[in-house]
Amino acid sequence: MNAPEIVVTGLGMVSPAGIGVPANWHTLRSGSSVAAHDPELEGLPVDFSCAVPGFDADALLGRSISWRLDRFSHMALVAAREAVADAGVGPDTATPERVGVVLGVGANSSHHYAREFAHLAQGQFRSMSPLLVPRSIPNMVAGEITIDQGFRGPSLVTATACASGTTAIGLARDLIRAGTCDVVVTGGSESLRSPIYAAAYARMDALARDVDPAGASRPFDAHRSGFVLGEGAGIMTLERAEHARARGARERARVAGYGATSDAHHFTRPDPQGDGVRLAVSAALEDADLAAREVDHVSAHATATPIGDLAEARALRAALPTSPPVTALKSVTGHAQGAAGALEAVAAVLTLQHQEIPPTANLDSIDPEVELDVVAKAPRLTPMRTALSTSVGFGGQNAALLLANP
Repeated sequence: MNAPEIVVTGLGMVSPAGIGVPANWHTLRSGSSVAAHDPELEGLPVDFSCAVPGFDADALLGRSISWRLDRFSHMALVAAREAVADAGVGPDTATPERVGVVLGVGANSSHHYAREFAHLAQGQFRSMSPLLVPRSIPNMVAGEITIDQGFRGPSLVTATACASGTTAIGLARDLIRAGTCDVVVTGGSESLRSPIYAAAYARMDALARDVDPAGASRPFDAHRSGFVLGEGAGIMTLERAEHARARGARERARVAGYGATSDAHHFTRPDPQGDGVRLAVSAALEDADLAAREVDHVSAHATATPIGDLAEARALRAALPTSPPVTALKSVTGHAQGAAGALEAVAAVLTLQHQEIPPTANLDSIDPEVELDVVAKAPRLTPMRTALSTSVGFGGQNAALLLANP
C-alpha cells in the first residue's frame, strides 16, 4: 500500500531572529548575526549569546499560564499557537483524538534548575518551588500544548540532543503514516542559554570566544572557533494531505522523506568523514524516491565547530555530488540545540515558498576544505522544488528531513 502524502499546513517560530514567522524570515534574509552581550552570562569566559528579543511570557501567554512553566515551554506554546492558527486546525476542522503533539527537547529546563539548586545549596529547602519537577520535565512541553489546544491524540517528546527537533518531525510523520493521527503539531523547543550550560560548553571549548559577539558564529568560515548559544522553538503542523484538502487547508510544503542514523563513533565528536550524516541523507532520498541530483537546496546543521562543519561538508559532498546551494542559519540565530533542526526545517519551508535562500552570516573566508556552494552576503533567488535540512547531535545522532513544494 502506498504511504499517504503528508503536508505542512502551519508554521510557528520563536527564535533570536524574532517572534513569529514574518519577523524571523525578515531577520534571516538580512544575513546579520543577532548575537550580543548577555547579562545572564556576566563574568563567564563567554558572556554573549543569541537570545529571543523582547520575549515576555506574561504578556504573550498570560500570567495564569506563564508562572508554572519554564522558558522552553513558554516559547513552544507561543510558536505552537502560531502554527495551529496558521493551519486553521480546531475542533471544527479536526477530531481532537486524532491530533497529536511530538516535540523535540535536547536537554530540559535550565533556568529554574539553577535557582532551585541555589536554594538547596544554601539550606533553604522550604524556599524551593514545589513546581520544579512538573515545570522542568521534558515531556511537559508537549503536554502543555495538548492542554492549551485541547488535542487528545499521542503526546510525545524526543531527545536526540541537537537532532531532537528533526527527529520529532520524522516521528510525527510516522504517526500520520501509520494512521494513528490525521494531524500532528511537531517541532522542537530549547533554552539552554543559562550560566550552567554556558560554563559547561565553555569548558568543552565548544563555544566561540570572539571579542565581537556579532562576528562569533561563522559556520564554514576558515576562522570559525565554535558555536554561540541560542534558544527558540520551531513548530510545524503536519497533516495527512487528504485530510487537509477535504477542509480546504493551504499546503505550505510536502514532507517528502526522512532518514535517521547513528555514527557509532564517539559520545561528542562526529565521525570526521561524516558517514552517519551521509547515510541519513541517503535514507531520506530513498524514502522520498528521489535522486541526489533532485535536491535543490540544503539547510545545513553547521554549528561553526572546526571538526563538525568539515565532517558535514564531506557528508554532503559524498551524498549530493551535484553540490546544491547550502546555507547555515546558526550564523544568524546561534545554536538552539534541540530546537535547531525544527527552526531550520521551518526556514526551509519558507525558503521553498519564497524561492529565496537566506545567506550565511560572517562567511568572510570560506574554509578551503569545505568545498560547498555556501550562500553568503545576500539572499539568493533560485528555482527550487526540494530542500534538505540536516541535524547532528551528541551521541552520534543524525537526522535528515527532505521537504518539497506541494
